[in-house]
Amino acid sequence: MHFLPQLLFLLVLGFAIWLFSKNILQIRRNILSGREEDLSDNPSKRWRNLLLLALGQKKMFKNKLVAVLHFVIYAGFIIINVEVLEIILDGIFGTHRMFLPVLGGLYSFLINFFEVLAVGVIIVCVAFLWRRNVLKLKRFMKPELNGWPRSDANYILIAEILLMSLFLTMNATDRALQLQGSAHYAETGSFVFSGILSPLFAGLSESTLVMMERTSWWLHIIGILAFLNYLPYSKHLHIMLAFPNAYYARLEPAGKVGNMEAVQKEVTYMMQPELAPTGDAQPMKFGAKDVYDLSWKSLLDAYSCTECGRCTAACPANITGKKLNPRKIMMDTRDRMQENGKNRDEQGLVKDDGKTLLHDYITVEELRACTTCNACVEACPVSINPLDIIVELRRSLVMEESNAPQEWNAMFGNVENNFAPWKLSPDDRDKWARELSNRP
Repeated sequence: MHFLPQLLFLLVLGFAIWLFSKNILQIRRNILSGREEDLSDNPSKRWRNLLLLALGQKKMFKNKLVAVLHFVIYAGFIIINVEVLEIILDGIFGTHRMFLPVLGGLYSFLINFFEVLAVGVIIVCVAFLWRRNVLKLKRFMKPELNGWPRSDANYILIAEILLMSLFLTMNATDRALQLQGSAHYAETGSFVFSGILSPLFAGLSESTLVMMERTSWWLHIIGILAFLNYLPYSKHLHIMLAFPNAYYARLEPAGKVGNMEAVQKEVTYMMQPELAPTGDAQPMKFGAKDVYDLSWKSLLDAYSCTECGRCTAACPANITGKKLNPRKIMMDTRDRMQENGKNRDEQGLVKDDGKTLLHDYITVEELRACTTCNACVEACPVSINPLDIIVELRRSLVMEESNAPQEWNAMFGNVENNFAPWKLSPDDRDKWARELSNRP
């Protein structure tokens, strides 16, 4: 019976790790189902992006107040969970505050620091709940957030408040037990916030305090493991994916639209038919109609989306009332990926379900509204690029379906015949200059 708590803890920990690994491997499989793209060049610049954009949250500091609040939650939650290592080791070996004799005075400093961060996280989470549910900022009220996405954000904020409160309660009851001289509760000294709370528990019996301390301990670690396994179902997966997403960000100038190798080959084969492949060669495919046609980096972008809406708030098309919504583009891509992954899990292989990302999730009207201005790319705090998806889907529309407005088709015809968007013969292109030179 003495080892029963440790056995129970190992079972809970093992199940949590197994379930998390299973879900993460499914997400990895979904991302790698996209087409290949080599993004391994210039590692020094990529590490710099990771440190500045993901770890340092550089883009967030365009709005300094919100950036500081977000950094408190981010840093607080990540740093505080360093103490999870001690909790896990205590749970495995049946010890209590294993690091106390090892770290000595440094231990007290660390726990005090963690408690300051915990209180900061609670305050900021309350502020963010207020912004979302009372102030109702416009970018949080868009229709694509109705239902689960809006609830998801609130659940996470409430969960963080509960986890930090349990951490403080655990320390406060621990301190109350120390003051009563209870066995197994070594003297740590009073911590900055739990020391203020501990007198509230002074009148309770030792058995009640032990029950409260152990309950807080168990709920805290189970809550963290539950939070870990909630991430794959939540937009807060960006806590993890922001790092690889920043590292693998494309390093070309933001305004550069890459040429399609397939188009270049097609033109080459038209000019030199003898080079065209023969036999059972697969026909060329232009652009993307479904998620498997997109680069794996675009699929990683979709899973990394924080749903913060800064891209949509910066989009001039959306601001002027058009249907284009970069945040919805990313959410739709992720939803389609997950649907395909679910179909694969159920059927053992990818089957045509009669749906595609283009048309069934993202409409022609949305795609045509994009001006390719890159405002969404610039606004994203975690290096997501909705424009890459938009451009690939539009290429499929135009080149696979010949689906383009009359104005576009007129321009395409001019480019093909006159080598310019205007309906002017190449011989007449410099006519205006000749006329100027002939003036007296």
